[in-house]
Amino acid sequence: MKACKSKTVIGNIHSFETFGTHEGPGIRFVLFMQGCLARCLYCHNPDTWNERAGRQMSAEQVVRKLDKCMPYIISSKGGITVSGGEPLLQMDFLKELFCLCKERGVHTAIDTGAFYRPQDEYKLFSLLELTDLFLVDIKSVDKDLHKRITSRDLKQVLDFINLLEENKKPYWIRYVLAPGLNDTEKDLKALGSLVRGFRHASNFEFLPYHTLGKHKWEYLGLEYPLKDVRVARSEDIKRALQYI
Repeated sequence: MKACKSKTVIGNIHSFETFGTHEGPGIRFVLFMQGCLARCLYCHNPDTWNERAGRQMSAEQVVRKLDKCMPYIISSKGGITVSGGEPLLQMDFLKELFCLCKERGVHTAIDTGAFYRPQDEYKLFSLLELTDLFLVDIKSVDKDLHKRITSRDLKQVLDFINLLEENKKPYWIRYVLAPGLNDTEKDLKALGSLVRGFRHASNFEFLPYHTLGKHKWEYLGLEYPLKDVRVARSEDIKRALQYI
């Protein structure tokens, strides 16, 4: 692999988690980026929407924090996962960060809704080479419901998955299950038909809808749109798995 270039790109950072266990294999150093184009109805991080907020850091500064976590990352065969917000809004920063991670032999992952700017699509190809795993969120397989939940088009998500398939990149599919919103028999059977056609998706999981981020909406002076939707229970997940 080529050595990393000395160009310094500044990223807008929301926060860190130094002991993540649900964002990829092993123990993960999780970096939450600032900025998102979507407005998901159940977003638990609405404080990441503003692209200009947060803390500005270079990739080298982030890696210095990562270095302190290397003992348990190495022992657990973990790595770094970049989430958000939408990390693909800061692809130049991700490329520099992941290049430095690869010099250290660190497994790299991106947790994404695939809501990047269309004019930045050409940047994806070089980022694919530096990324070991993508965690892709599908909100709904019905285009109208997907638009309602996210304010974004489903086609962009499916195009991104097709790009991963064409390049044989490993990825996981995750689906937030919200009772009464995207959990009908029709929704779930359509989801099952879709994911069965993915050759390089190595894992699928339902994420149960919760309201842990509701207080953030209230703090920001926003009306929480799903206040009448109950949290998903274990029996909801079992039922959904039967359908798909």
